[in-house]
Amino acid sequence: MFNKALIILFIFFGASVLIKAQSSSYLGPQVGWYKSSDADNSKFMIGGAFRTKLSTGFGLEASINYRQEQYNNGDVTVTSWPVMVTALLYPIDFLYGAIGVGWYNTAFDYKPTIFDLNGSSDTEQKFGWHFGAGVQFPLSGSTDNPNTILTADLRYVFLNYDFQQMPGASNLKSDFVVLNIGLLFHL
Repeated sequence: MFNKALIILFIFFGASVLIKAQSSSYLGPQVGWYKSSDADNSKFMIGGAFRTKLSTGFGLEASINYRQEQYNNGDVTVTSWPVMVTALLYPIDFLYGAIGVGWYNTAFDYKPTIFDLNGSSDTEQKFGWHFGAGVQFPLSGSTDNPNTILTADLRYVFLNYDFQQMPGASNLKSDFVVLNIGLLFHL
């Protein structure tokens, strides 16, 4: 599961080498704070992002993150490695709208309950989509072609997990809101 996510990310990064000659490309770490609709608590996630601005007003971002959350008072632990591709639309240089898709490689771990004394686990791969808006600011270098940029955005992610094995959990909602912050370095 993790290997497939890495392969997709490396393919995208490899394609970026071809794009780089015509654009500004950046790579760096990303952290996020997210809260799923019916998850027990909000959580932090970590990962990395690649961003390229293809032309005036348009860019692309690819990211891979690690996240884990609990549902149904800790009865279900969900761990995922989302691989996301996002189109970025810049009405002005520092402000952007975002819309994209994600491939969520997910593991479900169910606590032993009176219904299932041994506990169980399950994996699935799910597609979701997201939209949002954000800002990016140059931290070093020229404003036209900075060496380092700081990004921050708020995204809403539509994702429908299937909690089949947990009795009473089939109505749980897994859509989430995420606040991402990235520190990206020019390639």
